[in-house]
Amino acid sequence: MNGSRKKHWENVYEQKKPSEVSWYQVNPAVSLEFITSAKIDTTAKIIDVGGGASVVVDKLLDMGYRNLTVLDISSKAIQYAQERLGNRTENVNWIEADVTEFEHSGQYDFWHDRAVFHFLTDAEDSTRYVQRLKQAVKKGGYVVIAAFAIDGPVKCSGLDVERYNPEKMKNELGDSFALLNSVSEAHITPWDKEQKFIYCYFKKVGN
Repeated sequence: MNGSRKKHWENVYEQKKPSEVSWYQVNPAVSLEFITSAKIDTTAKIIDVGGGASVVVDKLLDMGYRNLTVLDISSKAIQYAQERLGNRTENVNWIEADVTEFEHSGQYDFWHDRAVFHFLTDAEDSTRYVQRLKQAVKKGGYVVIAAFAIDGPVKCSGLDVERYNPEKMKNELGDSFALLNSVSEAHITPWDKEQKFIYCYFKKVGN
Protein backbone atom coordinates (compact mmCIF):
# COMPACT_ATOMS: atom_id res chain seq x y z
CA MET A 1 0.00 0.00 0.00
CA ASN A 2 1.24 3.51 -0.78
CA GLY A 3 2.47 4.48 2.69
CA SER A 4 2.55 8.25 2.26
CA ARG A 5 -0.93 8.30 0.69
CA LYS A 6 -2.36 6.17 3.49
CA LYS A 7 -0.67 8.32 6.14
CA HIS A 8 -2.14 11.47 4.61
CA TRP A 9 -5.72 10.18 4.71
CA GLU A 10 -5.40 8.67 8.18
CA ASN A 11 -4.23 12.10 9.36
CA VAL A 12 -7.17 13.83 7.65
CA TYR A 13 -9.68 11.64 9.49
CA GLU A 14 -7.78 11.83 12.78
CA GLN A 15 -8.06 15.62 12.65
CA LYS A 16 -11.54 16.02 11.15
CA LYS A 17 -14.91 14.41 11.50
CA PRO A 18 -16.50 13.19 8.25
CA SER A 19 -18.86 16.18 8.28
CA GLU A 20 -15.86 18.54 8.37
CA VAL A 21 -14.15 17.46 5.13
CA SER A 22 -14.84 19.57 2.07
CA TRP A 23 -16.45 16.85 -0.04
CA TYR A 24 -18.93 15.73 2.64
CA GLN A 25 -22.54 15.38 1.48
CA VAL A 26 -25.59 14.97 3.70
CA ASN A 27 -27.55 13.73 0.69
CA PRO A 28 -25.52 12.19 -2.19
CA ALA A 29 -28.45 12.70 -4.56
CA VAL A 30 -26.61 12.62 -7.90
CA SER A 31 -24.81 9.39 -7.04
CA LEU A 32 -28.02 7.71 -5.94
CA GLU A 33 -29.85 8.84 -9.08
CA PHE A 34 -27.20 7.18 -11.27
CA ILE A 35 -27.32 3.95 -9.27
CA THR A 36 -31.11 3.90 -9.45
CA SER A 37 -31.11 4.68 -13.18
CA ALA A 38 -28.99 1.58 -13.89
CA LYS A 39 -32.01 -0.52 -12.86
CA ILE A 40 -29.80 -3.17 -11.31
CA ASP A 41 -31.26 -5.72 -8.93
CA THR A 42 -31.00 -5.14 -5.17
CA THR A 43 -28.73 -8.21 -5.06
CA ALA A 44 -26.27 -6.66 -7.57
CA LYS A 45 -22.70 -6.20 -6.38
CA ILE A 46 -21.97 -2.50 -5.76
CA ILE A 47 -18.64 -1.08 -4.64
CA ASP A 48 -18.17 2.44 -3.28
CA VAL A 49 -14.53 3.39 -3.82
CA GLY A 50 -13.21 5.87 -1.28
CA GLY A 51 -16.56 5.63 0.43
CA GLY A 52 -15.16 5.15 3.93
CA ALA A 53 -16.95 7.94 5.76
CA SER A 54 -19.58 8.69 3.10
CA VAL A 55 -23.28 8.08 3.73
CA VAL A 56 -23.78 6.52 0.26
CA VAL A 57 -23.69 3.06 1.86
CA ASP A 58 -26.34 4.08 4.45
CA LYS A 59 -28.64 5.29 1.69
CA LEU A 60 -28.13 2.14 -0.39
CA LEU A 61 -28.96 -0.04 2.60
CA ASP A 62 -32.09 2.08 3.12
CA MET A 63 -33.02 1.45 -0.52
CA GLY A 64 -32.74 -2.31 -0.08
CA TYR A 65 -29.42 -3.06 -1.78
CA ARG A 66 -27.87 -6.08 -0.10
CA ASN A 67 -24.51 -6.78 -1.76
CA LEU A 68 -22.44 -3.73 -0.85
CA THR A 69 -18.69 -3.20 -0.58
CA VAL A 70 -16.98 -0.07 0.72
CA LEU A 71 -13.29 0.42 -0.07
CA ASP A 72 -11.17 3.10 1.58
CA ILE A 73 -7.48 3.63 2.21
CA SER A 74 -8.21 5.03 5.69
CA SER A 75 -9.07 2.69 8.55
CA LYS A 76 -10.29 5.72 10.50
CA ALA A 77 -12.76 6.67 7.75
CA ILE A 78 -14.12 3.11 7.72
CA GLN A 79 -14.38 3.17 11.51
CA TYR A 80 -16.52 6.32 11.37
CA ALA A 81 -18.94 4.63 8.98
CA GLN A 82 -19.09 1.41 10.99
CA GLU A 83 -19.85 3.31 14.19
CA ARG A 84 -22.57 5.26 12.39
CA LEU A 85 -24.18 2.14 10.93
CA GLY A 86 -24.14 0.17 14.18
CA ASN A 87 -25.63 -3.31 13.69
CA ARG A 88 -26.03 -2.69 9.96
CA THR A 89 -22.25 -2.70 9.48
CA GLU A 90 -22.34 -6.52 9.23
CA ASN A 91 -24.37 -6.16 6.02
CA VAL A 92 -21.43 -4.45 4.27
CA ASN A 93 -18.11 -5.84 3.04
CA TRP A 94 -15.36 -3.47 4.22
CA ILE A 95 -12.01 -3.29 2.43
CA GLU A 96 -9.12 -1.18 3.72
CA ALA A 97 -6.93 -0.74 0.64
CA ASP A 98 -5.35 1.66 -1.82
CA VAL A 99 -7.57 1.42 -4.90
CA THR A 100 -4.48 1.37 -7.18
CA GLU A 101 -3.41 -1.87 -5.45
CA PHE A 102 -6.85 -3.35 -4.85
CA GLU A 103 -7.15 -7.11 -5.38
CA HIS A 104 -10.83 -7.78 -5.98
CA SER A 105 -12.58 -11.05 -5.26
CA GLY A 106 -15.25 -11.06 -7.96
CA GLN A 107 -16.73 -8.78 -10.55
CA TYR A 108 -18.97 -5.86 -9.65
CA ASP A 109 -22.17 -4.69 -11.32
CA PHE A 110 -21.66 -1.08 -10.26
CA TRP A 111 -18.51 0.88 -9.37
CA HIS A 112 -19.02 4.25 -7.66
CA ASP A 113 -16.21 6.72 -6.98
CA ARG A 114 -16.82 10.25 -5.82
CA ALA A 115 -13.64 12.24 -5.16
CA VAL A 116 -10.92 9.59 -5.36
CA PHE A 117 -9.79 9.52 -8.99
CA HIS A 118 -8.97 13.23 -9.17
CA PHE A 119 -6.31 12.78 -6.45
CA LEU A 120 -4.34 10.42 -8.71
CA THR A 121 -2.19 13.05 -10.42
CA ASP A 122 0.62 10.63 -11.26
CA ALA A 123 0.01 8.92 -14.63
CA GLU A 124 1.21 5.59 -13.25
CA ASP A 125 -1.37 5.74 -10.44
CA SER A 126 -4.26 6.65 -12.74
CA THR A 127 -3.25 3.85 -15.13
CA ARG A 128 -3.24 1.34 -12.27
CA TYR A 129 -6.66 2.61 -11.17
CA VAL A 130 -8.09 2.02 -14.65
CA GLN A 131 -6.52 -1.46 -14.77
CA ARG A 132 -8.22 -2.34 -11.46
CA LEU A 133 -11.48 -0.87 -12.75
CA LYS A 134 -11.36 -3.04 -15.88
CA GLN A 135 -10.69 -6.15 -13.85
CA ALA A 136 -13.27 -5.45 -11.16
CA VAL A 137 -16.32 -4.45 -13.24
CA LYS A 138 -18.12 -7.12 -15.23
CA LYS A 139 -18.95 -6.58 -18.89
CA GLY A 140 -22.30 -4.78 -18.97
CA GLY A 141 -21.62 -3.27 -15.56
CA TYR A 142 -21.81 0.43 -14.75
CA VAL A 143 -19.31 2.98 -13.49
CA VAL A 144 -19.77 6.44 -11.99
CA ILE A 145 -16.67 8.55 -11.41
CA ALA A 146 -17.21 11.99 -9.92
CA ALA A 147 -14.18 14.26 -10.05
CA PHE A 148 -13.44 17.95 -9.91
CA ALA A 149 -14.55 19.69 -13.08
CA ILE A 150 -12.21 21.65 -15.35
CA ASP A 151 -13.21 24.83 -13.51
CA GLY A 152 -13.10 23.12 -10.11
CA PRO A 153 -10.46 23.39 -7.36
CA VAL A 154 -6.78 22.94 -8.20
CA LYS A 155 -6.02 21.58 -4.73
CA CYS A 156 -7.97 19.72 -2.07
CA SER A 157 -7.01 18.50 1.38
CA GLY A 158 -3.54 19.94 0.85
CA LEU A 159 -2.98 17.88 -2.31
CA ASP A 160 -2.84 18.73 -5.99
CA VAL A 161 -5.71 17.32 -8.02
CA GLU A 162 -6.43 16.52 -11.66
CA ARG A 163 -9.50 18.19 -13.17
CA TYR A 164 -11.79 16.59 -15.74
CA ASN A 165 -14.46 17.04 -18.34
CA PRO A 166 -16.33 14.05 -19.83
CA GLU A 167 -14.05 13.80 -22.88
CA LYS A 168 -10.92 13.75 -20.74
CA MET A 169 -12.43 11.13 -18.44
CA LYS A 170 -13.47 8.99 -21.42
CA ASN A 171 -9.90 9.12 -22.74
CA GLU A 172 -8.59 7.98 -19.35
CA LEU A 173 -10.90 4.97 -19.19
CA GLY A 174 -10.41 3.89 -22.81
CA ASP A 175 -12.47 1.86 -25.25
CA SER A 176 -13.68 -0.71 -22.73
CA PHE A 177 -16.13 1.87 -21.37
CA ALA A 178 -18.91 3.73 -23.18
CA LEU A 179 -19.84 7.15 -21.79
CA LEU A 180 -23.61 7.17 -21.25
CA ASN A 181 -24.12 10.48 -19.49
CA SER A 182 -22.49 13.23 -17.48
CA VAL A 183 -23.84 15.64 -14.88
CA SER A 184 -22.32 18.79 -13.43
CA GLU A 185 -22.68 19.53 -9.73
CA ALA A 186 -21.88 22.68 -7.77
CA HIS A 187 -21.08 21.08 -4.44
CA ILE A 188 -21.25 23.35 -1.40
CA THR A 189 -18.68 22.53 1.25
CA PRO A 190 -19.53 22.52 4.98
CA TRP A 191 -18.15 26.08 5.09
CA ASP A 192 -20.28 27.30 2.17
CA LYS A 193 -17.62 27.30 -0.53
CA GLU A 194 -18.48 26.02 -3.99
CA GLN A 195 -16.64 23.07 -5.55
CA LYS A 196 -17.51 22.14 -9.13
CA PHE A 197 -17.73 18.41 -9.85
CA ILE A 198 -18.39 16.42 -13.01
CA TYR A 199 -20.07 13.00 -12.74
CA CYS A 200 -19.28 10.67 -15.64
CA TYR A 201 -21.48 7.62 -16.11
CA PHE A 202 -20.14 4.67 -18.11
CA LYS A 203 -21.12 1.16 -19.16
CA LYS A 204 -18.43 -1.48 -19.60
CA VAL A 205 -18.70 -2.70 -23.17
CA GLY A 206 -15.32 -4.43 -23.64
CA ASN A 207 -12.89 -6.57 -21.69
